[in-house]
Amino acid sequence: MDIEKIRNMQLGSIEQSYDKRDTILYALGLGFGADPMDEAELPFVYEGNLLCVPSYVNVLCHPGFWAQDAEYGIDWVKLLHAEQEFKMHRPMPATGTLRGEYRVAGVEDKGPGRGALLHQEKELFDAASGEKIATVRSTLFLRGNGGEGGFGTVPAAAEPVPERAPDRVVIIPTLPRQALIYRLSGDWNPLHADPAIARKAGFDKPILHGLCTNGIACRAVLSSYCGNDPARFGGMFVRFSKPVMPGETIRFEFFEEPDRLRFRAIAVERDSVVLDRCSATLV
Repeated sequence: MDIEKIRNMQLGSIEQSYDKRDTILYALGLGFGADPMDEAELPFVYEGNLLCVPSYVNVLCHPGFWAQDAEYGIDWVKLLHAEQEFKMHRPMPATGTLRGEYRVAGVEDKGPGRGALLHQEKELFDAASGEKIATVRSTLFLRGNGGEGGFGTVPAAAEPVPERAPDRVVIIPTLPRQALIYRLSGDWNPLHADPAIARKAGFDKPILHGLCTNGIACRAVLSSYCGNDPARFGGMFVRFSKPVMPGETIRFEFFEEPDRLRFRAIAVERDSVVLDRCSATLV
C-alpha cells in the first residue's frame, strides 16, 4: 500500500442532482411504503409532501471504487466496509443538487498480517447555496494490507452496547427482493443480485447491501424516536458485523441514554448480530 499516494490523493468535487423519483426510489429500497395505508411513512414515498430519508447522504456524490486503482497498492479484493457514520447539519432537501468533497482522514495500521483501517470523509454541500448538509465518514477494513504505516487522526473505538434489557425493540421485516430495489439507487455490485456470483463469494444467495441495512436502521430511529420527522434526526453510527439476507427480519434493540441512543440490529431468523455498537443522536 502506497501510504504517501493515499495521503496526497485528490478526488476533487463531485456534484449529483436527484429528483423526486430518486428520493422515492431510495425510500422504497429501504422498505418504506411496505404498508401503503401507513400515512406516517407516506411522505417518504409520495410526492405530495415529499421528505428525504437522512441516510440518503451516504449514497449521493459517491467517488466510485477508487481503492481498486493499482497505483494505491490496496488489496481491494479483501476490502470490507467496516463502519459508517453521518452527521446532519440540516435536513436533506427533497430534491436538489449536492456537491461532495472527499478526503482520506487517516490510515490506522494494525500491523503485518493484521490489516489496516482506512477512514475517508465526505462533506456534502447544497450546490446552489453552499450550505453544508452533512458530514459522512466511512471506515474500510483492508484485510490484505497492514504493516505499511499510517497517518492522520482516527476516531475512538465504538463502545459496546449496554449489558441490560433494551428500552425499546423495533421489528422490521425485509423483502426477498429488497436488494434488487435498493441497487437502483446506485450500488450495482452483482453480489447483491446474481446468485452465481454470490455463491462464488461464499454466500448461499445474494446479500443485502450494508448501506441498505444502515438505511433501515435510520428508518427504525425515524419512526420510533423522531415521529418520522427528518428534522429531528441528528446523525447515526453503525458497525457492520454480518450481512443481512433479503427476506430476513431485523430486530433493533435500543438503549436510551441522556445524550444519544445506543442500539444493535439482529437478524431474527439466524439470531445473528448484523449491526453492532451503533448510536444515533436526536435534535
